[in-house]
Formats: sequence, C-alpha cells, structure tokens
Amino acid sequence: MAEPGHSLHPSARGRGRTEPRTLRLLRLLLWVGTTFQVTQGAGPELHACKESEYHYEYTACDSLGSRWRVAVPHTPGLCTSLPDPVKGTECSFSCKAGEFLDMKDQSCKPCAEGRYSLGTGIRFDEWDGLPHGFASLSTNMEIEDSTTDSTENCTSSKWVPLGDYISSNTDECTATLMYAVNLKQSGTVNFEYYYPDSSIIFEFFVQNDQCQPNADDSRWMKTTEKGWELHSVELNRGNNVLYWRTTAFSVWSKVSKPVLTQLMYKWAQPKICSEDLEGAVKLPASGVKTRCPPCNPGFFKTNSSTCEPCPYGSYSNGSDCNHCPAGTEPAVGFEYKWWNTLPTNMETTVLSGINFEYKGMTGWEVAGDHIYTAVGASDNDFMILTLVVPGFRPPQSVMADTENKEVARITFVFETICSVNCELYFMVGMNSRTNSPVETWRGSKGKQSYTYIIEENATMSFTWAFQRTSLHETGRKYTSDVAKIYSINVTNVMDGVASYCRPCALEASDIGSSCTSCPAGYYIDRDSGTCRSCPPNTILKAHQPYGAQACVTCGPGTKSNKIHSLCYNDCTFSVSTPTRTFDYNFLALENTVSLAGGPSFTSKGLKYFHHFTFSLCGNQGKKMSVCTDNVTDLRIPEGESGFSKSITAYVCQAVIIPPEVTGYKAGVSSQPVSLADRLIGVTTDMTLDGITSPAELFHPEPLGIPDVIFFYRSNDVTQSCSSGRSTTIRVRCSLLKPAPGSLSLPSTCSDGTCDGCNFHFLWESVAACPLCSAADYHAIVSSCVAGIQKTTYVWREPKLCSRGISLPEQKVTICKTIDFWLKVGISAGTCTAILLTVLTCYFWKKNQKLEYKYSKLVMNATLKDCDLPAADSCAIMEGEDVEDDLIFTSKKSLFGKIRSFTSKRTPDGFDSVPLKTSSGSPDMDL
Repeated sequence: MAEPGHSLHPSARGRGRTEPRTLRLLRLLLWVGTTFQVTQGAGPELHACKESEYHYEYTACDSLGSRWRVAVPHTPGLCTSLPDPVKGTECSFSCKAGEFLDMKDQSCKPCAEGRYSLGTGIRFDEWDGLPHGFASLSTNMEIEDSTTDSTENCTSSKWVPLGDYISSNTDECTATLMYAVNLKQSGTVNFEYYYPDSSIIFEFFVQNDQCQPNADDSRWMKTTEKGWELHSVELNRGNNVLYWRTTAFSVWSKVSKPVLTQLMYKWAQPKICSEDLEGAVKLPASGVKTRCPPCNPGFFKTNSSTCEPCPYGSYSNGSDCNHCPAGTEPAVGFEYKWWNTLPTNMETTVLSGINFEYKGMTGWEVAGDHIYTAVGASDNDFMILTLVVPGFRPPQSVMADTENKEVARITFVFETICSVNCELYFMVGMNSRTNSPVETWRGSKGKQSYTYIIEENATMSFTWAFQRTSLHETGRKYTSDVAKIYSINVTNVMDGVASYCRPCALEASDIGSSCTSCPAGYYIDRDSGTCRSCPPNTILKAHQPYGAQACVTCGPGTKSNKIHSLCYNDCTFSVSTPTRTFDYNFLALENTVSLAGGPSFTSKGLKYFHHFTFSLCGNQGKKMSVCTDNVTDLRIPEGESGFSKSITAYVCQAVIIPPEVTGYKAGVSSQPVSLADRLIGVTTDMTLDGITSPAELFHPEPLGIPDVIFFYRSNDVTQSCSSGRSTTIRVRCSLLKPAPGSLSLPSTCSDGTCDGCNFHFLWESVAACPLCSAADYHAIVSSCVAGIQKTTYVWREPKLCSRGISLPEQKVTICKTIDFWLKVGISAGTCTAILLTVLTCYFWKKNQKLEYKYSKLVMNATLKDCDLPAADSCAIMEGEDVEDDLIFTSKKSLFGKIRSFTSKRTPDGFDSVPLKTSSGSPDMDL
C-alpha cells in the first residue's frame, strides 16, 4: 500500500490472514527441479553419514519422464557412505493438499496437527524480502526523456516488500514484478490485490515458453471498491512467466516551490506586470537563509532537511518520533498545517473558465503557514487543489455499526479575501470518479473551519476550486482576490501518521500486553485498560470511546440498540396527564411514506417540487428513507453506480423534475439531502435539545389530545446551518384518517421550512390515537323487563382512542319487577300490624294485674298511717271478696294506661303509680 502521502496502488500480501488486507500468491502449482552434483571426499577421517547429516532430492526429469532420488549432504565433504540413488516417482506424481511427500519412502503422508500443505502449490505470504524466483524491474514510459535519464529517474520505482504485502510504485515509472515457474501439469495462480486508484494502470498477464501472452481477457485489472479482491488465472503445463505491471499517470502539474533553508523569490507565472515602470516593485534578492520550518505532525526531519513519516506505533509533533506509551495506540491520519512544500498526496493545477481545459500552471502556492491561490492566467480561471486519501481504517466499533455512516472526517481552516463575488468550491470524489460539490462560499469569508463527514471507506479525493469571477473580461482586475487554506486534518487514514496516541484496550498475551479493539458498545476504562459495556439505554461515542462519560443517555421516549450505537423509538410511547395515562402504538406508521410539496418554478419557468420521504420509528433504528439522484452521467459506465447517488436517513428530501419538463418517461430526482440522521427524542413538549416545534405552524388540535412530537437532527453542517439541520414530526390523532394517514406542510412554509435549517411536518392518522383503555368507556344498565336486566358498555363521546382494548360483552342478569316488591311490601305490612296488635293485648293484660297489686299496696299503706297492725300477708283472707272495688287515681283510656306504665317505671324495676286515699285525694306514690 501507499506510503503516507502517496496514492493507493496495487499490492500483495500474506502471512496467512483470513482478512482480505494483503495480496498474496496462493496455490501456485509448480515443481521446482533442482540440479545438483554429488561430490565425495576422500580420506580416512570421514565417517559414515548419519540421517541427520543429509537430505534427499530428486534429479531433473529425463525425456522419458523419470527421475532418481539421491542423498545430498548438508555440508559437502563432512561424511561419506551416503545411501545409493534409487529410482524416484514419476515426474507427474504429486501429493494432495494436506499431505507431504516423505522422501525416505517416497510416499504421501498427512501433515501433523497444526500444520498445513498446499499439495503441489507454493504459498508466498512473507514479504520481508523479495522471495527467491521473483524479480522487480522498472522503466520510464516518457518517450521524450533520454534513456539515461529514464534509468536514473526510475531506479527506485520498483515493487517493495513491506512485511506482509508487497507494494508497487506510485510515480510515472513502470514497475514490473515477475515470477517464472515450470509446471508439470496445468494449474492456477491466485492472489489478492488492493487497487482503488484508477490513475494507476495495473495489469497482470502470463507468458509461455515462446514469450507469448496467454489468451486471457483479464489482463487489465479492475479497481477494487470494497477492499481486497481475489484474482485467479489458469496456467498451462510447462514454463510460465507471471507479470504484475503498474504505471501511474497524472495530469497534474509537478511544479512546487519549496520553502526550506534558502529563500528564493520568483515572479508569479504568468507574469502580468512590468518591473521597469515607475513605482514598480523590484524582485527581492534571493539566497537569504532562514531557519527551516517544522515538519507537519506525524513527520520527522531527516539529516537532509526533508520530512519523512514516523513509523507505525509512534507519533510526532513535527520534530522527533516517539513511541506510543504502553496502553495507547497511534491515532493515524493526516494533519497539514505547515506548508513548506506541497505534500506528495496533493496536486494543483489551473482549469480554464472558458473551455474548461487544464493548463500547465500551478493553481496554489505554499507559503509556510498557509497555502494560497496563485494568479492564474485569467480572472475566471479555476484554481484547483486536490488531496487524495487512499482509504480509511476506522475503529472496530464503527465497522460493526451498520447504521453509523461516519468512517472518518476532514476538517480544514480557510479564508477568502475578495473584492467581488468570488467563489470557493469544496468537492468530494470517490474512486477517481467525478467530483460532487459539497459546499460553496461566495464573497469574502473570515477565517473559519469546516468539517465534512466521510461515510464510505474508499479512495477519496477532496478538491478545492477558487474562481475570482464567473465573467470573462479582457485584462486582469481581481488578481488581489485570494483564497487561503491554513490547515487540513483527515482522521482514520489508512497508512496515515499520528500526531498523538490514544488509549486502547489491553489484551494479555505470552509476550505481554497489546492493544486490542473493544467490541461494539464497549468503552475503554482509562484506569484498568479494559473494555466495559455501556449501561442500558445509552449510546457510545464511537470515535471517542474513553471512560464512562463516552456513554451518552438516550433522549425521552427512546432506547438504545443492542450495540449501543444509536437511540431509536420502537413505535410505542406513553405519557401521563393529571387525569389519565395515554399509551400509543405507532406500528401502523412504521413503513416509509412520501410527501410532495407544492410546485415551484425556476427563473426560466421550469417546474419542480420537493419530495420528502419519512421513516418514523421501529425497524431497530435502521434508516429506511432513501432519496436518489438519478440524473444521467455519461462518464459513469452503465451498470455502475456513481458517488452520492442516493442517501439513507429517517427523513430525506430530493428535488423532482416532472417528465413533462425533462422529456423522459419518468421524472428526474436530484440533489438528495438528509434531514434526519439521529433521533433526539419523542415527547409531547414543544422544545427538546434546542429544537422547537411551534404549534402555530399547523391548525389547532381539536380533540384535546396532546400531539406526540418526534425530534431529529442531521449530520450535514452547512454554511447557513452551522448546527446542522433539524426536523420535527407532529403525530396527531385523527379518527377520520385511516392508517397510514396523511402528511402536511406548514401553511406558512410551503417547503417544510421557513429558514432552510429547521423542517416541520404534521402527520395525522387514526394510528396516532392513544390506545383505548377502561377509562374510555362506561356502562349503561337497563330496567328490569320480564325478570331480566341488561348492562351495555359504550364508548365515551367524543371517542379519543383507537385499537387497544375492546368493549366488554353485554351482561344479562336476573331481576324482580315492581309488582313483586309491592306484594312483598303489603304482606310485610300486614304481618307487622298483626304482630303489633298481639303485643298490645299482651301488655294490656299484664297492666291489669299490676293495677290490682298496686291497689292492695295502697290499702296497706293506709292502715299503717292509722297505726293499724301490719298485714301478715297480701293474700285474700277467707270471706273476702276478690271482686272488691279498686280505687284508681283517674280515669284513663287503654293507650293512656300503656303510656303511664311505660313512663313511670322506676330504676329498681317497679312502677310509680299515684294512689288516692279514702278521702279521694292523692296521698302517696308507689
């Protein structure tokens, strides 16, 4: 692979890894014949050779296809009495894969445990040096150069072994890697290669004994867009010479003006001024020596005052390389902030603003702490600066997250100084294809930074183009207008350099501890160097997984996925109010839906409209909305996809041009933009995380049910949207709109946004209503009819729910009519009257007896007052009449007597009755 600062190129690797990261030669079916000469020393001091002192080899095959097995001493002349030669196996004999040929008995035996065999093949998987049998040559293809110059310029342009792979050149020389093999039977050659840069021509072919190439359509290798790829070619029996050849071509200017130890001043080309006129500035004297500026981070200064990259495992601030401390690993990338010379992976040129042809001029000049645009040939020329990055190596946790599109990021600091409406374009290209504009700045812009998120692992080119004016005018008016770039920083670059080391998780091994990648959803504990899982409902900052603070809590109404890479809503939501709790289920809104805005018109009257695609919730957080750019590009071969042809998000927008405008059968979709890459939260509040969904943008909610609002943010940071775009979707209950319902835009903002950064939508559907519960219905009880009573359950009006629980079944119970209870009442009243009558008679009779006893007591009391002797008894004496008249105090009715009886009972249980004396007046009470 390319050295830091070079374009990516085909390479070969090995060491038996299963991960396709290197290019290796696999199962190269060959048999190497070895010629030898048996020599035998003489002398009485030689002893008989032991088995450990010699080995067996085969002689070359003769014309009959036979050979001999002979013993060859490890050290000639050390011993004697070698075994006699014996007839060997046939030249076409071979062992199967997993077996080896035991030369002692000339038979195939299985490999021991832990070892492997390719059978008749040879594997080259260690590239510490050029293996035996390989050769590397280099030539210069530029015919205008002399032969001597060509040889000298391309001396170092060869295939270079780099440990577990072999790397080709990246300059405009032709480097050829060759391997010759004589096969006893037909076979194949297999190798893996990495070739993403189409500016390098890579070919592989095979020549036979007559130096004629095999008839094979695969001579020109295809670029690799998904990492390492395997290539296989059939080989014929006999001699085969394998060729791997690379040649790099560049249309860019190689002119660069280094700012090193000696300052030299030259007029900017083309020179458009005269130094002989009065008041003209003279060119300063050259040759003044100054102290060398530092190297860029990750590089160190050599004895020849050049900057070279630090080896992997070390870092540098631009001076010396230092090894990363234990428990850390280098954070590889490219950081350019010192512009002494143009980096080797950057090129500059000038593009004509009239005929759009490249000119052989330098478009940007280095100036120590920044790089600036040159004068150019015309004010409407484009000053082009291009940075090529071979690929990226993001953290393992990022690779495991299929929804996290961030592979790396590029950040640059720039400034424009313009007297008119100049333009600075930033464009991105993938795999050497057409650049796509990403951002444009017009007019003077103060010193500021810009960050672009890289979402695909491929060879990327980043281009800055500066145009002073789009008008073509005679003469030069705006040569003082300039664009400056102060620093460029690209992260996670394959074969990059490091300016610092970051903590890593430690893995114990026999040789000590080494860095390892944490599984997805695990952060690195800085103290112990171990991997720890993030708590539930938190997500991990994949590019900064250090410490517990790297786990960020999900927003309201959301939860984390299994690998803690994103927060999502599973289409359920619950909210409590002072009166009740609302439960929602939005599964009917899980699928993607689309919405077309109203028509708009260009300045020339061409109609177009904005088309939105939504994926609200569910799908384990996977982004389901896709917006496509299907504008035809003739430069891209049919059947292949171009860069940024489609984007995936929760909400995306594209510009649709109808067929009647384009003339095609179908409409044209272009300019896809992501409006929602992250779900911030789900709530009924109007504001969340600095995003507001104004209620006045839509018609008021009539049912009194709060709208459920989904809040999103996008990753795209633009010049006008410094915090990125945001999107809110109000989900509103509407019983009259069956699922999925309808989407609408704000009445005051026909394109969904009033400022270009914050988008708002309303989604009305019956599926957005809360689930029905017991609080949404009540019971109605009927009257008793024929001994039967019914209880019916009905929804409360107005009904404010859908789905959920169903109404309970009607209940039927046995009951009694009013006639029955009337009869029971009359019967009970009659019984009560009879009982009262009986009780009255009973108490009246008893009262009669008490009156008699009281009268006797009165009589006895009278006798006592007259000093009469006391009566011996109260019994009726012989001769007395039981019918003696009783003397009562007064005449009372029956009820009066009962009342007197009940009211004059004394506490001791006796009754108090007023009695009369014989004279008729009351005398005493008993």
